[in-house]
Amino acid sequence: MAIFKPFHAVMPQPEKVRDVAAVPYDVVNTEEAAALAEGNPLSFLRVSRPEIELAPGIDLHTDEVYAKAAANYKRLCEQAPLTADPESNLYVYALTMDGRTQVGIAGTASAAEYDSGIIKKHEKTRKDKEDDRARHVMELRSQTGPVFLTYRDNAKINAIVAEIMKAEPYFSFTAVDGIAHKMWKAGAKSAELQKIFAEEVPCFYIADGHHRAASASRAAATCRASNPAHTGDEEYNYFLAVTFPASELKILAYNRAVQDLNGLTADEFMAKVSEKFQIDAVPTADPEKSGEIRMLLNKQWYRLLPKFSTADLDVTDQLDVSVLQNNLLAPILGIDDPRTNTRIAFVGGIRGTGELERLCNEGKAAVCFSMYATTLDQLMNIADAGAIMPPKSTWFEPKLRDGLVSHDF
Repeated sequence: MAIFKPFHAVMPQPEKVRDVAAVPYDVVNTEEAAALAEGNPLSFLRVSRPEIELAPGIDLHTDEVYAKAAANYKRLCEQAPLTADPESNLYVYALTMDGRTQVGIAGTASAAEYDSGIIKKHEKTRKDKEDDRARHVMELRSQTGPVFLTYRDNAKINAIVAEIMKAEPYFSFTAVDGIAHKMWKAGAKSAELQKIFAEEVPCFYIADGHHRAASASRAAATCRASNPAHTGDEEYNYFLAVTFPASELKILAYNRAVQDLNGLTADEFMAKVSEKFQIDAVPTADPEKSGEIRMLLNKQWYRLLPKFSTADLDVTDQLDVSVLQNNLLAPILGIDDPRTNTRIAFVGGIRGTGELERLCNEGKAAVCFSMYATTLDQLMNIADAGAIMPPKSTWFEPKLRDGLVSHDF
């Protein structure tokens, strides 16, 4: 069963939380991070993207960058200040975007359960990204960006969370992007929630943050190896996470843009696509259902429907992104490995299909694909099967903020 443990969260003062809170490190580049942090010395981007205070163009993996992250974390602890909660708590975390609220619980999950598969994965990780986050965590001796977990709904947990939310939140603020954030300390209910997770929730699923989870596992292994008195109870055995019941979450599409037609003319390309897909010109960009893909070519949107049955395919190959990859991107456009091929770009659904039209209109893409969003059931079924999703299959919104709760170890 799933371990989800209270901890002494390192938190900003409620009156400073809006200044500290920052988007995750991996949804902005250096220039975007610098713009968001400009004029705000308390922005947590100075910890998660410390290169914004260093020489332009600096190698992001040099000692200087990680040392700056650690120094800035120490500075924020002193100046914000960020202080450890004197009580060990779980924390109820609500995010509201466009009138829709999702509510999860912040706490610490077990690195051993990540290693054993009780915390289930659906993506491969890249060693260079693991190296970066593991180094960051070890330099700070803190996990400052939560892993985004989900689990199948539990009525008892939902009822306790609803009761906690009747009180005034510990903090409440609306970020510059219009997303509202509220957090409550679970207090005496923390132990009750921990017990229900341990007895009634068989596993967690990583929704987002595979590299954070992998780096936490590596940090735990490093600390364990260097501690001759290791007991398994040390804080380094656990990592920062926020977990949501599956019914609370919404997945957006993750769209594709390809630079060129792999040496084909538009007519040749369409002829090859028509071998596997029924093609119909349509006026709109958004697929109406799973199994349907929209394609933009020469300023015209098309609906692609497979001419073959997907019912007998395995659970991963049934995904729309897999159907596109296996029957069009790889065999026709030569995108053999979308993780490494530089001719394909992935556009998160939060940017909308207007971004695809812009890329094509500006000549930055020759063809674009608008996808129907992967479902939570598909994600969990694939993870249950021990399978791996294609890269960039899911885009979750709203994003959890860094800096609200950190986990020192």
